[in-house]
Amino acid sequence: MFNIGRNALFAALLVGVAGPAFAADMPEPIIEVEQPSFGGWYLRGHIGMSNQRVKTLDTVLFDDPAIIDRGWLDKGGFGSAPIFSVGVGYQYNDFLRGDITAEYRGSANFNALDYVTFDSGGGVIVTNTNDYRAKKSEWLFLANAYADVGTFYGITPYLGAGIGASRNTISGFRDTNIIAGGGGYAGSESKWNFAWALHAGLGIKATERMTVDLGYSFVNLGDARTGTIYNDDPAFNRPNDGMHFKDITSHDFKLGVRYSLN
Repeated sequence: MFNIGRNALFAALLVGVAGPAFAADMPEPIIEVEQPSFGGWYLRGHIGMSNQRVKTLDTVLFDDPAIIDRGWLDKGGFGSAPIFSVGVGYQYNDFLRGDITAEYRGSANFNALDYVTFDSGGGVIVTNTNDYRAKKSEWLFLANAYADVGTFYGITPYLGAGIGASRNTISGFRDTNIIAGGGGYAGSESKWNFAWALHAGLGIKATERMTVDLGYSFVNLGDARTGTIYNDDPAFNRPNDGMHFKDITSHDFKLGVRYSLN
């Protein structure tokens, strides 16, 4: 009996001493903290439609001293046209990314109508109209930066801005004077301009790698011009440097895809 009690006491003391030492040797629990993701190349592309405006049309022919008065019956505008873009970008972290894009903006029809009152000689005052028609297209190259403002149920709103260059082309220019039965024309001309854009949209996560992009952009494309304007009757030709389309802007609506390469 005495030996059994002594052995039990010895075992209890051993456990009391060894317990803390054993606990000290146990590894501390590992708590995983999700880190923000960094890095990631992606490809992108979109299609869409433009909704373009031009602030003014101007030509040195408007400065003819015989003109008494002139103005716009219709200041003019462009029809909608398709846009197609491809690009490559880099996702710096969960909130910041950037890309470089090349965009072809399809041919948009232009129409405008003005009136001109002038002295045709001998005190005879005449009023005519000019119906202007043309087509415009461009290549747009932009470097863009975006801020993703958070993800909610797989949808990420974003804001962005871009700067670059636009090569604007005017073609098929015609000036038809129905009242006088005359008119004029000009050849195609292209002009490079500084361009900038503001972006907004939603990124919708479709798969682990693919994001559907619903976007809007306000784009300033700069100016454009035609070639030299010639009268249908060469006797009425005057020196000029074409018709100038000043301050062209566009509201673009786009549907695109971004595909992560990582």
